[in-house]
Amino acid sequence: MANDNTAGRARDELFSHINRCGVLQAEEEDQRHWMDETIDYLAERYPDLSDGDLQDLYSVGMRFCQPAIPHGRKRYGFAAKEQALTPEPAVDLGEAPGELVEAPVVEAPVVETPSELIPEGVPGENTVQES
Repeated sequence: MANDNTAGRARDELFSHINRCGVLQAEEEDQRHWMDETIDYLAERYPDLSDGDLQDLYSVGMRFCQPAIPHGRKRYGFAAKEQALTPEPAVDLGEAPGELVEAPVVEAPVVETPSELIPEGVPGENTVQES
C-alpha cells in the first residue's frame, strides 16, 4: 500500500514537471532525453520505487507528452512567438496602389410609430381577423 502511494506521488510530480517545463512543445528526441533525466531524478527522490515502477513512469510520461490529438505548434503550424507578435500590414482595397478604402456607413431608417411597421389590412399571426 505504501508503495502505491509513493508511485502515485511520483506520477503526480512527473505530470506537474511535464506541464511546467514546456516539454510538450519539444521535439520527440528532446522529450526522450528530458524524460530520461527526470526519471533519474524521481528515482533519487523516491528510492522505494522499483525499476518496474520507474519504467511505468517513463512510459506514462511519454504517452502524456504524445497525446492522441496533437496540440500547439505541431498541430496547427503556428509561427514562433516573435513572428506572431509582429503586426500585419493593412489590407489594400483601393483602386490605386496604396489607397485604402473605408467601409461606407449605412444608417437604418427611423420608425416613428408601430403602425408604420405593419400596414393596415394585411392579415398576420398577430392580427385579429373577423369573419
